[in-house]
Amino acid sequence: MEFSAAQIAQIISGTVEGDPAVAVYSFGKIEEAKEGELSFLANPKYEEFLYTTKASLIIINQSLELKQPISATLIRVPDAYSAFALLLEKYEQIQSQQLSGIEQPVFIHASVKNGKNTYIGAFAYLGENVVIGDNAKLYPNVYIGKNVAIGKNSIIHPGAKIYNDCIIGANVIIHAGAVIGSDGFGFAPQADGSLKKVPQMGNVVIEDYVEIGANTTIDRATIGSTLIKSGVKLDNLLQVAHNVEIGNHTAIAAQTGISGSTKIGKNVMIGGQVGVAGHIQIADGSKIAAKSGITKTIKNTNSTLAGNPATDHISSLKTQALTRNLPELENRLKELEKIIKKLTTGQ
Repeated sequence: MEFSAAQIAQIISGTVEGDPAVAVYSFGKIEEAKEGELSFLANPKYEEFLYTTKASLIIINQSLELKQPISATLIRVPDAYSAFALLLEKYEQIQSQQLSGIEQPVFIHASVKNGKNTYIGAFAYLGENVVIGDNAKLYPNVYIGKNVAIGKNSIIHPGAKIYNDCIIGANVIIHAGAVIGSDGFGFAPQADGSLKKVPQMGNVVIEDYVEIGANTTIDRATIGSTLIKSGVKLDNLLQVAHNVEIGNHTAIAAQTGISGSTKIGKNVMIGGQVGVAGHIQIADGSKIAAKSGITKTIKNTNSTLAGNPATDHISSLKTQALTRNLPELENRLKELEKIIKKLTTGQ
């Protein structure tokens, strides 16, 4: 596909400086882009490449003052990074819209309700009473259990598995290998020391505009629903346990594990490899540094925490600084012990 600078400027509400008819067919990093490619500059660290790049078209901030002439056509916008993200989103939508129809072989139960302009890839399985919304795209090897509903414009990437009774909203993206609705980790200790499985009778509800990364697992509730609210962004390789609730527009990085029945507020940001204990609450706007351990409820909104167990970020930094000085402090303590021994014993 090929687009002119004028067409792209219209999509991202930008202003063209240079040739509005210049055409691009692909994207490239500003330091590597070739003729016919589009790039962007948002980070000042890369400004030097603005004057040497071979890109034909570059999106830049309105506020950027050029230090020397450049050959590329420019599109100025208030925020180059956001504009570039919007452009990639539109490009992806155009590519996705070209997919439609049902490939073979597939299994689609007779009771399935399939919307308009959907795509179902080869080797997909759609169980009894599944409902697929308009423009949804199900890539090859997707498994959809019985009574699952998938909203309009949602995309389920190859090999994702959605178990029985789960509800997926509109404009949701679920990446390859994700598992939605697997059994929660529920076992009852018995008198003989064995563990008896507790049946997991609930489901998972994922609201609109959620994105779930590759190989992330979200367990079904024991009773009720594990709930992922609108706008949540989950990275790859997360574990979300049974009956967890994650609030609107919260973002969680890779390899984080969230234990059962924990409630996470809205607009929370959680770094990678964080461990969250069960049956606690995390207040709205909390920010949790990577590799932290959250062992108790966070009550104060917009708190920043780090460490294991996590404390407020400033205290955690002070602790880290003191820890680095421990060898020196140990030596000083030994010297003081020698001095005190001499003073008290005369030796």
